[in-house]
Amino acid sequence: MASLADKTSLDGALPGLRGLPFVLLLIAVAAAIFAAGRWFGSSYAFFVGYVVLQYIVLGSAWNILGGYTGYVNFGVTAFFAIGAYSTVVLNKLMPALPLPVMILVGGVMAGLVGLGTGYLTLRLRGVFFSIATLALAVVVQTLITNWDFVGGARGAYVMRPKVAPLIGGEYVQYLFLIMLGLVVVVLATARAIERSALGYGFAAIRDDEAAAEASGVPTLRLKLIATGLSGGFMGMAGAPLPFYVTYLDPASGFSLNYAVNAIAMPLIGGTSSWLGPVIGAVLVGGLQEYLRVTISSAVNVLVAGVLMVAFVILAPQGIVGLFQRKKR
Repeated sequence: MASLADKTSLDGALPGLRGLPFVLLLIAVAAAIFAAGRWFGSSYAFFVGYVVLQYIVLGSAWNILGGYTGYVNFGVTAFFAIGAYSTVVLNKLMPALPLPVMILVGGVMAGLVGLGTGYLTLRLRGVFFSIATLALAVVVQTLITNWDFVGGARGAYVMRPKVAPLIGGEYVQYLFLIMLGLVVVVLATARAIERSALGYGFAAIRDDEAAAEASGVPTLRLKLIATGLSGGFMGMAGAPLPFYVTYLDPASGFSLNYAVNAIAMPLIGGTSSWLGPVIGAVLVGGLQEYLRVTISSAVNVLVAGVLMVAFVILAPQGIVGLFQRKKR
């Protein structure tokens, strides 16, 4: 681990050209999915696809801190809502601002909050850190509920354009395309971390933080990187939400669905790989959407909770872990 301490700067840890084929593959798959959706021509398919993609981004973002580093974050809704309400603010101040810029700003704001939270709380470990992140979500929700500029408890309306920019068609197709792009960025980053010295540093913290610190691993610096990246990606996942729902209030921005699903999907799919949150989001998100149409959306949290408990008991390593164990 001693040599690891010299390698774990963010610039030096993420591999560049080694991940290029994977990034190109992700872009090709994303382009094929979008083309298939346009050919299919169903608005409902784009709405459902957006939700599943959103959960892939959220689950992957949570996994950077909770799976790779071993710090369980219960404050998912805080970072998600910061991104969403950043868009509400920017839309009021500069309505002509492009959505990708709003997403970037929301990600930066959530990332900065993640860094600040990490600096103040990451000296805490285990359940104490998790309780601190839960308290953060309560504090952020209280502040937004009492902030009249973004609608407060009444909520705020956001009118989306009727026609999507650049691609034409319905605006939901543009939102779907934007979220596809975020999925590409987040998965490429997660896989790069997993196969880099930065990922080895995260794993050392997860396995035995005291031993890693004693061996010279810069644990505080790595944890700040993890909280910044995780929070930033969660904020980016939440930034397009006002244009998707067109009406945002604290109850929807801080919905329990986001908090539960962001944790359940990586645990079900597997936290040891970038692929785990993808499998979990597709499986759980698809099942929840089916039950929402056939039964009620009220069962979404119940489904995620039951599946999470079942996998924690029967398959702690998730679906990816099951296949890896069989392969060995």
